[in-house]
Amino acid sequence: MGLLEIIVKTGIADAIASQLAGMKGNPGAIAETIENNVRRKIIKEQLSDPAYYDSMSALLDELIEARRDKAIEYEEYLKRIAALTNKVEAGVADDTPDELKSSPALRALFNNLNREGRDSTQADWVAEPEAEYGGPGHTTLQIALKNSISFNSKPTSRPSAFTPTPGRKSPPPVSLQVPTSGTQLAVSTANSASRT
Repeated sequence: MGLLEIIVKTGIADAIASQLAGMKGNPGAIAETIENNVRRKIIKEQLSDPAYYDSMSALLDELIEARRDKAIEYEEYLKRIAALTNKVEAGVADDTPDELKSSPALRALFNNLNREGRDSTQADWVAEPEAEYGGPGHTTLQIALKNSISFNSKPTSRPSAFTPTPGRKSPPPVSLQVPTSGTQLAVSTANSASRT
């Protein structure tokens, strides 16, 4: 069982006593060991839910800075790092709806869509008017469509497989006979028609 799991299950005091007993007289080393374990877990889980673990990383950075600047006492630091460890190990934000707590994929989707602090109860926040390609009349959309149309209408500089080039024989023309009901489709080329 890892250090973070022990902190979550037994508490930070027991974790320090059982796992970090050799560092007992050095609170800075204990703090850095815990921070490194929390950081490693954040990095490991970052790709599964970037928004959530970005926020956990920011909280860890603030906590490290406060400890180094001696802005908080060591006991307060231990309480905060234990709370952060619980959040990192859980992988679930406090504001996550209960329906999403059992599915890591849905949680990640929720956290990443809800990243800019939108109210998740609004029905229309997914289709924002300031999106890259907004509705009709949006200048970015008009430019993209104009570029697409002009790009597709430009002649290509290289020859097509169907345009004859000097010294190359063009393929024989193909004629199709449209079948009437009950007859088979007949396909013939100019060469095969002349042979019969």
